[in-house]
Amino acid sequence: MRQPATTIDLRRDLVGLLPRLRRFAITLAGEAAVADELVQAVCQRAIAKGHQWSGEGRLESWIYTLARQQWTDDSRKRKPKASVRGNVTDIRDAARERSAAVDPDAIHRMIADMPDGLCSMFLLVDVEGHSYQQAADIMGTPVANVVSQLATARLHFAGLSGTHPIHRY
Repeated sequence: MRQPATTIDLRRDLVGLLPRLRRFAITLAGEAAVADELVQAVCQRAIAKGHQWSGEGRLESWIYTLARQQWTDDSRKRKPKASVRGNVTDIRDAARERSAAVDPDAIHRMIADMPDGLCSMFLLVDVEGHSYQQAADIMGTPVANVVSQLATARLHFAGLSGTHPIHRY
């Protein structure tokens, strides 16, 4: 029996979204191994619920929403544990040496090490290019919260680079 074309297209499009989905999952999970498990669960969920995808809007917004919902569901099942995230790399040293190449892994760690909730907003809006409304829909929060969290995330990131006079710690 042949699968419907929408299922096949969904799977193809899902493969194209994997790098961005993994980045988003890392902002939620904070570590690659847990993020990879989340991505796998989201992909399974998306394929199983593919009939619910209406084809309207951006597929990645629907997938990100599934990821947030899966993370929330999984978080309820897990016991709270201490964060295993490392210390934030000091980007000020790299900024002093203008000729030094910035390590992409260091930037990923700095984004992931933002206070909880902020890194997801920063990734969705400033990295992935979603609108405030789309980010609010994905994260299940009012637009006003997106604006506030994004401003805080930007101040945090600017403070790490030493380019902003306000340092909140």
